[in-house]
Amino acid sequence: MSNVASVGGSAAAEFGPLVRAFTRAFGRRRGAGGALAVHLNGEPLVDIWVGAAGDEAWTRDTGSIIFSATKGITATVIHRLADRGLLDYNAPVAEYWPEFAANGKGGITVRQVMTHSAGLSALAPIAKSPEDILDHELMERRLAAAKPDRLLGVPTYHALTYGWLLAGIARGVTGKSMGELFRTEVSEPLGIDGLHLGLPPAESGTLYAPLAGSQLSLAGKPIGSLLLRRSHLIPGALGAVTRCLFLPGLEAILEGDGPSILRTELPAGNGVATASALATMYGAVASGHAPDGRPFLSRATIDELSKVRTYRLDRALFYAPMMWHLGYHSLPMPGARGGLGHIGLGGSFGWVEPRLGLSVGFVHNRLSAGQLGVDQFSAMWLLPLMLNCLRATRRVTLDETRDAAA
Repeated sequence: MSNVASVGGSAAAEFGPLVRAFTRAFGRRRGAGGALAVHLNGEPLVDIWVGAAGDEAWTRDTGSIIFSATKGITATVIHRLADRGLLDYNAPVAEYWPEFAANGKGGITVRQVMTHSAGLSALAPIAKSPEDILDHELMERRLAAAKPDRLLGVPTYHALTYGWLLAGIARGVTGKSMGELFRTEVSEPLGIDGLHLGLPPAESGTLYAPLAGSQLSLAGKPIGSLLLRRSHLIPGALGAVTRCLFLPGLEAILEGDGPSILRTELPAGNGVATASALATMYGAVASGHAPDGRPFLSRATIDELSKVRTYRLDRALFYAPMMWHLGYHSLPMPGARGGLGHIGLGGSFGWVEPRLGLSVGFVHNRLSAGQLGVDQFSAMWLLPLMLNCLRATRRVTLDETRDAAA
């Protein structure tokens, strides 16, 4: 007897290989599940889910923490503001957030923040404890007062600080928190309920899927804690990634069915999203229109966000060629080089291939140290398989899918 959970939802017949592979990969996990949505020019071709969300079966309305894939939603908020002329990517951050000019940061631009080049990636200078991390307004104030490090101008993944930096800019422009802007600038204009910063409110139809697996408990072991306390002494890429991602005791904010990470605004990492909502948002990012046809982004803004801004290797991601856009990234792999989006810890991601009008949302709730390496690279087999299935639908040409995979 098979131990693979049954899949729910629907998919075009040509996507059978994708459905079967997805079900095998994510339908065998105890207490865990996931969902995948694939849209072509706004038309759902795949909308499937499998497995469990805690004690409940996964449904179309189940959302999970998408970690750094949250950054793509946060960037979309900024693009909406820029689209209305409320900010300029090339302007100094201090033009919108005057306090940010402290300690020699007056020349740092919005563009540098959005390409992880602001020299503010490290956690230790601004946060002393996990409790600090959970106070998003405190983090904004400390970043405003902080001094940039020697990597200013060099792509160095701002794993957590990215969100507070963009939240500070957006607050300066609108007077609103990033959590409110998720709703007013993304969810409401798109007519969706499936993108939230932190725990979805009680009136939302999004059902939160608790994290399953060992999470990041290894970081709390004695050797892990010792390593994190001495991250400033670690050279090279390992030191850079440790300083931007970890703080002693930080793993505790992920623990429990209702972890404390859900009770703050962490615009770089605590979004809760459904797969279909992510696919819908990225479809609008590429097309410029909401599902009902209302304008979402202008062609000029889409052209700006579509450009790769730096091909330099990222210093905090083991010199990976992230191909940073303004808030999104591409990857030099089949199906991803011409696209853009953002992958999160554990592998959840939102993506769009603008040349094809193909947008994707993938979410799941397993975070297990032993499987993290496998899960993190889910996009590397999901995206090429999607392109193969899309070719079989004959809705795009063979040349188009070859170009997208190049």
